[in-house]
Amino acid sequence: LSLFLFMQVFGLSSVAQVVLGKGNSGQYLSINIAFGIGVTLGIHAAGGVSGAHLNAAITITQCILGNLPWTKLAAYIIGQFLGSFIAAATVFGLYYDALYDFTNGNLTVTGPTATALIFSTYPAPNVSLQGAFFTEFTATIMLILGVLVIHDEKNNAAMKGAQPMLTGMLVLGIGLGMGLNTGYAINPSRDLPPRIFTAVAGWGMDVFTAEHSWWWVPVTAPILGCLAGVFIYKVFIDFHNQPAQETENKKEQTVMETS
Repeated sequence: LSLFLFMQVFGLSSVAQVVLGKGNSGQYLSINIAFGIGVTLGIHAAGGVSGAHLNAAITITQCILGNLPWTKLAAYIIGQFLGSFIAAATVFGLYYDALYDFTNGNLTVTGPTATALIFSTYPAPNVSLQGAFFTEFTATIMLILGVLVIHDEKNNAAMKGAQPMLTGMLVLGIGLGMGLNTGYAINPSRDLPPRIFTAVAGWGMDVFTAEHSWWWVPVTAPILGCLAGVFIYKVFIDFHNQPAQETENKKEQTVMETS
């Protein structure tokens, strides 16, 4: 629900405003800021209920690592996908008149009046499929590394109240630096459900076949990127951290020796 109320509605509506406003009602920066705000509010809304699982790639990775029971995976993924699908439908209804005015009633995936990109990501024309895959893979590595840094109590975790805002800033930073090639999906739950919605709402199956059947990249690359990012974090940071209890004991011992 939080994915629907905040992250996706904020993010997708900002893209719609920029595209349909022809650059007069926002720029690329406003899209990045809107997604960052949406993520921040989504984490605040769902953090206490589910741990703020807004990304299927992170949820799957948590199951693989044993941090989340596999029995909860289906419920989490269904919730994410349903919320994202409803968010796409909401933005479609919100901008229905503007969409049909912009396209003259011809909803297309490519071309000068393409609007499918409002709802899901598509690679830039000058980017190869391999380059686009590597972009999504790398951007998701940076996402999971940032999430782990912000939340790792054994390291230098942020204060609880600051974690949602910092995660939103993390998404903002990824968009500012890695959004050119693919639009930084970095989340199957963000990309696939709206794509399904556009397929049934008038854009047709072109949303799956366009750009060399691009649709599978923002589904698989984030999952592989999450797994790679966790491996990198464990090798270079986590394995070098002492357990929280041991660190606390050493601090107490130091204080006693000083006294």
